[in-house]
Amino acid sequence: MEQLVMADTERIDKVLWAIRVFKTRTEATDACKGGKVKICGVNAKPSRMLKVGEVVEIRKGAVQYSYRIKQLTDHRLGAKLVPDYAENLTPQSELDKLKAPVETFFLRRDPGAGRPTKKDRRAMEEAWDEIDYTTDLGDIPDDIAERFGLTDDDDL
Repeated sequence: MEQLVMADTERIDKVLWAIRVFKTRTEATDACKGGKVKICGVNAKPSRMLKVGEVVEIRKGAVQYSYRIKQLTDHRLGAKLVPDYAENLTPQSELDKLKAPVETFFLRRDPGAGRPTKKDRRAMEEAWDEIDYTTDLGDIPDDIAERFGLTDDDDL
């Protein structure tokens, strides 16, 4: 198998795309321009040249990801190869932010849906009453999820 190791430096937007932090290079470029990517605590422009060993911090939503660059590449890597090129330093407390509590499930509505109908409101209240806050919040009842048009593959 051919190694995809490049020179001593590579553009930050290319590296973030190559190690699968962003789906497209345009997304990586926009994140850099938007101030969501930092190297050593300093905002990085998309053309900033990245070196091996530098720590990159990326803000995606509410989560602050951190990666230490082990090797550089400008080719998109398979998911299994990414750990050879970048070490994920993101603390567990940040990763826990990805697990939204069940309460937020009902707070999220389509922007154009308007106010909940009386039927929707009663369904939400019923679901709230079924949640036992002293133990694990558990899954959302199927009839409630169906009523709100949500499926198991929806991300919370």
